[in-house]
Amino acid sequence: MNAAIDLGNTFGKLAFFEGLKLTSYERGLNVKGILKSLKKVNPEKIIICSVTKSMEDLNELFSDFSTKLILSPETALPIKNGYDTPKTLGYDRIAAAVGAFYQFPNENCLIIEMGTAIKYDYLNKSGTFEGGIISPGLRMRFKALHTFTKKLPLIKEDGIPALIGTSTESCIRSGVVNGMAAEINGLISKYQEKETLKIIIGGGDAVFFESQINYPTFAASNLVLEGLNRILIYNAENKNFIK
Repeated sequence: MNAAIDLGNTFGKLAFFEGLKLTSYERGLNVKGILKSLKKVNPEKIIICSVTKSMEDLNELFSDFSTKLILSPETALPIKNGYDTPKTLGYDRIAAAVGAFYQFPNENCLIIEMGTAIKYDYLNKSGTFEGGIISPGLRMRFKALHTFTKKLPLIKEDGIPALIGTSTESCIRSGVVNGMAAEINGLISKYQEKETLKIIIGGGDAVFFESQINYPTFAASNLVLEGLNRILIYNAENKNFIK
């Protein structure tokens, strides 16, 4: 059994795989919760992806697991990384691209991950990750309007609002939610001017915006974890593990 761990900006996700089959999945975990689940299942191999913790911290936190792979710019990948600055690339982004590579072989893919930030990542049909776009996420937009003005309140999303707001709160909701939907549709249109592609959506806000996207999409909520498992399997063949 393999375990794939994705430590995000706020919480972590953990999935267990038997080969390529995802057998269980947990989200909203802190490191303590992840370690508890790992010790209970005791997987043969683990892979760890973190956008916040250093290699040294991860080695220490997961020191009880001898056969592990910590995703880094030096990790061998089954796709080509065409990013100009690979050391600054979020590991979750490259893992999602690997997941898309196996789900949609020989296809151009636009991966839209809607979380703390919105990440648009492009993988061409030859299996090269070319890069993409990073934009503020839903809650970040609400918070920015509140933080950088004196009078605008901090509010939360509450469904898809009407286009024309009739109060300050409804105007903010329309600007944030409808503005974000317009951004997503506009950027998809720009990418499609280039070539035909698969549009893959994931992340915590994907369900919220799915009905607002004017193009056929493929939902892939576990794309990062599936990509991590693929990277783990790929490296297991060459025994690229930290002992």
